[in-house]
Amino acid sequence: MIGVEYKDLSEYWILRTLALTNLFKWANSLIMNKPKYSLKAIEKLLKHRKIATLSQIKAALGEPARCTVFRKLAELEYISSYSHRGKYYTLRATARFNPLGLWEYRSVCFSRFGNLLDTAEALVNGSTAGYTATELKEVLHVKTKHALMQLARSGRIQRELFDSVYLYLSIEDHVAKRQRKARKSRSGNSFASMVIVNPDLAVEEAKATILLFCSMLDERQRRLYAGLESLKLGYGGDAYIASLLGMDPHTVARGREELMSGKLNKERIRVPGAGRLLQEKKHRRS
Repeated sequence: MIGVEYKDLSEYWILRTLALTNLFKWANSLIMNKPKYSLKAIEKLLKHRKIATLSQIKAALGEPARCTVFRKLAELEYISSYSHRGKYYTLRATARFNPLGLWEYRSVCFSRFGNLLDTAEALVNGSTAGYTATELKEVLHVKTKHALMQLARSGRIQRELFDSVYLYLSIEDHVAKRQRKARKSRSGNSFASMVIVNPDLAVEEAKATILLFCSMLDERQRRLYAGLESLKLGYGGDAYIASLLGMDPHTVARGREELMSGKLNKERIRVPGAGRLLQEKKHRRS
């Protein structure tokens, strides 16, 4: 070392070795003292809450960096909501997907297909008779018009006019052909089972009357009414009524099952635990 005299060269190397050893110990201590974020903290949080926001997960972990949170979530196979702008997260193992691949918890919606675009594409491609934006909105419980238009423009699904509204069909021509045929068959069916038979009432007038009537009902009444009409039609009634009224077929099926069971709660509209999440009050900063 400059400006320092040593008795011999060995003394210099001994001191140099000690300095390097101390430096390595200090560096290792920094590495060893680096905070560790446990996966169990996320599992515990989501087991209790089922869903959580990014800020809630960060707080449970001890406020790590954003990239650290997502790295930990990826190890647990997480999914983000397609509603609420992807604000909520859950574990794939927690979600209880229905036959359509959807799961809703306290008004927050998740899909096994991923985000809204991927979910809309999957449902359209797998549908019996395609979807209109209104019909898909009823199924997904979020606005779908812009997502469907984006999918059509990017060539992921087809779009065409049908009875003065846009109908979205599979990108596969043979599937789309089958969907068109099913849609035409439905539109040609009589509405006599849903309104009092009136020879002077046109099909479109009958449909408008039904939709107006349904718009005056609350969620429970609409579900039960749809279930009643499905019972009248028999096999395939759930899918037909759902398409007609722009509802999820499983909602129609639930209304039908409620009627058949005879166990109806006159006071409650939704099942226990349903409903929107409580919103945190915003306090004005002083």
